[in-house]
Amino acid sequence: MSDMNQEIIQEVKRRRTFAIISHPDAGKTTLTEKLLLYGGAIREAGTVKSRKSQKHAVSDWMEIEKQRGISVTSSVLQFNYADHCVNILDTPGHQDFSEDTYRTLMAADSAVMVVDSSKGVESQTRKLFKVCKMRGIPIFTFINKMDRQGKDPFELLEDLENNLGIRSYPMNWPIGSDKNFKGVYNRFSQQIEMFNDSNHGQNIAKIDSGNLSDPKYKEMFGPDVHQKLLDDLELLDHAGDPYDLSKILSGELTPVFFGSALTNFGVEPFLRSFLELTPPPIARTSNLGNIDPNSENFSGFIFKIQANMNPTHRDRIAFLRICSGKFVKGMQVNHVQENKKVRLAQPQQFMAQDRVVVETAYPGDIIGIHDPGIFRIGDTLCEDNSGVKYEGIPVFAPEHFAKVYTKNSLKRKQFIKGIEQLSEEGSIQVFRRPNIGVEELIIGVVGVLQFEVLEYRLKNEYGVDIIIESLPYRYVRWIISDSFDRKNFSMTMDTMLVHDENDMPVLIFQNDWSIRQVEERNKNIKLEEISLRK
Repeated sequence: MSDMNQEIIQEVKRRRTFAIISHPDAGKTTLTEKLLLYGGAIREAGTVKSRKSQKHAVSDWMEIEKQRGISVTSSVLQFNYADHCVNILDTPGHQDFSEDTYRTLMAADSAVMVVDSSKGVESQTRKLFKVCKMRGIPIFTFINKMDRQGKDPFELLEDLENNLGIRSYPMNWPIGSDKNFKGVYNRFSQQIEMFNDSNHGQNIAKIDSGNLSDPKYKEMFGPDVHQKLLDDLELLDHAGDPYDLSKILSGELTPVFFGSALTNFGVEPFLRSFLELTPPPIARTSNLGNIDPNSENFSGFIFKIQANMNPTHRDRIAFLRICSGKFVKGMQVNHVQENKKVRLAQPQQFMAQDRVVVETAYPGDIIGIHDPGIFRIGDTLCEDNSGVKYEGIPVFAPEHFAKVYTKNSLKRKQFIKGIEQLSEEGSIQVFRRPNIGVEELIIGVVGVLQFEVLEYRLKNEYGVDIIIESLPYRYVRWIISDSFDRKNFSMTMDTMLVHDENDMPVLIFQNDWSIRQVEERNKNIKLEEISLRK
């Protein structure tokens, strides 16, 4: 075995790459910050919507995110902890940005699902969970806000099973709740871990632990809370699901951790357990079969493109998930889809607005590479000439449509450039009606708030004011046919035929009835809800 191969194997073993998913306001960005605090990446945490201070979460960088207290973009953050190199993909929580999250989940090896103890599983969590389940990746659950009024822990476990169809194994169990939240019982170490609020969560929490049989805890908790804990633990041991690592790794069983991200309680024990249980990067599917991460041939795929991360430089960054081999700054690679050689000269890693130039990186790592306008989401880069292509990243169906114009026709050039760049990022989808020309653009988005972000970014990054004219369409279907003939194609009155960025024919509909009618009238075609990027 070569020295290079040994080095790659060692580095792959250390890597853990995961995405954090949740419904808005469940505490996902707060948990991300606290993991960074424990990893030594930041010294002090600032809460996302703190009224007492003007701090903003360090992983939010776009001005609109700071104003609204939401994550609009996916941040990629790296830190070291206990000889592990951890890559966190912090995804948008807001449902209107769910497509960005779907793409990000393609780059993750496992997922951490944050659930609000007072609300349980919510609609957005269900959608994101489905993508994780589809990929069969391990899912770890952090039930947050245990120091506030919430649902009964058993009810929360039942909620996971009924809503998501996944069995659970509580790794710890809460002692008391709301204002009487005392801490947790760690089922693995069989120790009580006492709660303290660590200066309102700004500093690392000290954990006081002890044995449940110690009489001081009965006095400390009160006889009722102490007895309830004993009864709950007995019930879990007899009626709960057994611990099974193979089921955890295949995504069939989720380990559950109770805690409070805001006050840091339970964050470090969760991080330690997560790093022990979750796997390092594994083989990825491609057109050439599964690609071993320990292979010496460097390869990876682009899952995200972000324009204007630095407004002063007007730059454009493509986010690359490394799947095999060793990355070295300045290396020359093959851009498989374009059949071109590309030199990766300014690779970067991120901590919100701060960037670090990367000299080397390994499978599991995410790096940002300068994009002069040649990369698209789903593109593969590799060192050799094998022509390896990783699985395509799907285009999800937009649910809102609008005609978009520039107010000032003299800004037409900037308008088209802005629309093209934001479309390549994947935040909007652009459609054109055949034979209408470029004057009219129809924009499709997954969530209506994306129109607001589109308007904001075109104005602030490209100096263009726009008019957005809503359209009544709600559904999109890609036409799959060997010989599509527009003249002989039968549509309903309220259906519009458009072309996407790949010049593929697409139908947009106002209702379900029209979809069924078009399928009935045109037996030789197939309509698809999801398209793969070309």
